[in-house]
Amino acid sequence: MTIIVDYGMGNLRSVAKAAEHLGKGVRISDKASIIDKATKIVFPGVGHFAGAVKELKKRKLIPVLKKKIKDGIPFLGICVGMQLLFESSEEAPGVKGLGVVEGVVKKFKNTKLIVPHMGWNQVQTRDQRPETRDIFDGVDDGSYFYFAHSYYCKPKKNKTILTTTNYGINFASSLRQDNVWGVQFHPEKSQKLGLKVFNNFLNL
Repeated sequence: MTIIVDYGMGNLRSVAKAAEHLGKGVRISDKASIIDKATKIVFPGVGHFAGAVKELKKRKLIPVLKKKIKDGIPFLGICVGMQLLFESSEEAPGVKGLGVVEGVVKKFKNTKLIVPHMGWNQVQTRDQRPETRDIFDGVDDGSYFYFAHSYYCKPKKNKTILTTTNYGINFASSLRQDNVWGVQFHPEKSQKLGLKVFNNFLNL
């Protein structure tokens, strides 16, 4: 059972509709007891880092999410959902993320570019070996995906980075650490290729 985590924020229905379009059964839930039964977890995100952490705490979801990740359940964080995997964010000083991935979330500070970074941009795969293609299997290097964010993830270990994207700087547009994946772009808004990436995860 694939669970889409409901923490009062995020484009839950868009992600659920994308899964349904792919013929995959999913369930939206904010109940720890239901999430604990998940065989896959999708953690979509739109909004503020601190607000998301507050809502997760309010629903007592942080312990079960960490437990499922530790148990090896495939986990996909989307946009803010990816950022929440990190230890902290410049968007919310003093607020701790899940701390699953070592590193921080930083703000775009290149004043020559419009922030937020919004719209279509290219995703470059760091490693072209077939065994590392991962959720990008069947997606050409340099393909375009849809972004909407003012902050970007900076992992401590570069080996966790699956793809990079350039917006003034090269930043991690996706990552993998064991059974945890994160994508900064929105696969549910990225048309055919976004659905391909999402389908690859759901088929793991």
